[in-house]
Amino acid sequence: MPILRKKRQIPKELRILRFLNARMVLLDQDRRNYFNAEKGFEGETKFDLLTEKLVSNCIVINGLLLKTDNTFYQIDTVIIFQKLIYLIDVKNFESDYQFEGKHLKHIKTEKIIKDPYIQLQRCETLFRQLLQQLGFSFNVEPFLVYINPEFTMYQAPHNPSIIFPTQVDRFIKTLNKMPSKLNSGHEKLADLLISMDIGDYPFAQLPSYDFEQLEKGVISPCCWTFMKPLSRERLICPKSGLIEKVDSAVLRSVEEFRILFPDRKITTTEIYNWCKVIKSRRAIMRILLNNYQLCGKGRYSFFV
Repeated sequence: MPILRKKRQIPKELRILRFLNARMVLLDQDRRNYFNAEKGFEGETKFDLLTEKLVSNCIVINGLLLKTDNTFYQIDTVIIFQKLIYLIDVKNFESDYQFEGKHLKHIKTEKIIKDPYIQLQRCETLFRQLLQQLGFSFNVEPFLVYINPEFTMYQAPHNPSIIFPTQVDRFIKTLNKMPSKLNSGHEKLADLLISMDIGDYPFAQLPSYDFEQLEKGVISPCCWTFMKPLSRERLICPKSGLIEKVDSAVLRSVEEFRILFPDRKITTTEIYNWCKVIKSRRAIMRILLNNYQLCGKGRYSFFV
């Protein structure tokens, strides 16, 4: 059975784009960026479901952002076997593309995309350098996995390191047949790699926004629409019918506020205005007092 050393986290950039898409009208390019980020994360989580069912003896690390020689690079999935490490990049492209040298061209829109395998080769080179710096000797094999069954590439290159949708099941079967015995050295390497994970790109390109610009309210956790009051203690999502307690809805909204506005202090008034749909300031204060630490007194007090 695989050892899952690191679960995949929702990228901070994607979380922010989700919040902003629900609370403002994104510009066309920002909306495309949001769609691509959502699509990419969906593909990665689909592949996670496959690696969770592996029966081979291996260590799976989901989502690493590393830095080697002042260069950032992201690896969707790292699988450590006894003598071999697989670096896997997952793409969730759909529709028909044509391979043209160093790029792919969408047949319908003619949009050009740089060949993802070139980027994967760059990651492989940097990862090999990192292993040398850490004093580990492993064979490293990169694989580019196209996970979406609606994806087709015409004039595709013959490259055994590229896994197309019809080959994904066979690829997983190959992983399951990999002979492997792990020891403490493998676990040490996995822990080192995870400790070096940067988490999120420090220079993410996000839409510009401010507090006054965004629509206020509590966003449903299932369909990103604004919830409505059902009673003093519960809210309801008008789209899905999801019912949620006010306490958990407020705490979720506080976390959203903290991510969007890291420089603004969490106060009763700020969260009351942010949630909007909850009419009791006293309820907001109670929830904050029960879950956060109060700093200061009177009008200058805030929560951490």
